[in-house]
Amino acid sequence: MSASRSFALSTVLFFVITAVSVVVLGLVVVGGYLAVRLVVESSQPEDYEVSRDPNAAPGELATEQPLSSDGEDLLAGVSAEEQGAISELVDPAWVAEVSEATGIPSRALAAYAGADAHLRQTQNCSVGWNTLAGIGFVESRHGTLQGGTIEADGVARPEIIGIALDGTTTALIWDTDDGVLDGDPEYDRAVGPMQFIPETWNRWGVDGSGDGVASPHQIDDAALTAASYLCRSRSGLEDSSSWIAAIRSYNDSVEYQNQVAEAASRYAAEASAEG
Repeated sequence: MSASRSFALSTVLFFVITAVSVVVLGLVVVGGYLAVRLVVESSQPEDYEVSRDPNAAPGELATEQPLSSDGEDLLAGVSAEEQGAISELVDPAWVAEVSEATGIPSRALAAYAGADAHLRQTQNCSVGWNTLAGIGFVESRHGTLQGGTIEADGVARPEIIGIALDGTTTALIWDTDDGVLDGDPEYDRAVGPMQFIPETWNRWGVDGSGDGVASPHQIDDAALTAASYLCRSRSGLEDSSSWIAAIRSYNDSVEYQNQVAEAASRYAAEASAEG
């Protein structure tokens, strides 16, 4: 074989081998991407579908619920201790029906609806029980994470304590309460069924159960605090822009906003279908 033919054949073989290598590398990259995507998608709850709309808000932004027959009188110029638990403001029959329709535990649902009723009457601010339920679902599956439950007294047991906010996969938040609420003297951790960080709870925490103590682990307290926090600089969440601003103040993430919106819309639709 002549030197020129040998060189030409070598050149062809070089390009063939290079092309095959590029194709194989591409398949490896695509396969790796699909594997990662599968892992990410499989980590989502089965009943959750991400909305890609950054302006997503529930179709029914502030759904009302029936007050108990003496709900108006309970709120007439009385303190939280005199008022009793906010969960007692709501018609028990409504709670039972909507709990069955939505799957929201009745004790949590009563707290969400009671917090909304309280803010409507005392601050003229409409949050929507379904918005609070959407937050409760995303944050702790209504206190049922890790096999827990919200018991009859409204306390989530065992206590729900989030991961350390050490900046590794979260924001970096150094300890603000000497570990009193979260047991961590180095970093803050979100606590309770509505997942408040200690600094926020110590500033905004209120007593919704009427026992004289504000605890992030008690659902009446946590729901009323969440509602008060959402209403702190607005008169209501009825329109999309107000709703989005409120939810983003709770957790400034489009994905979080869409998770809450999806859950809140679903609960409103299920409750309406039941009614």
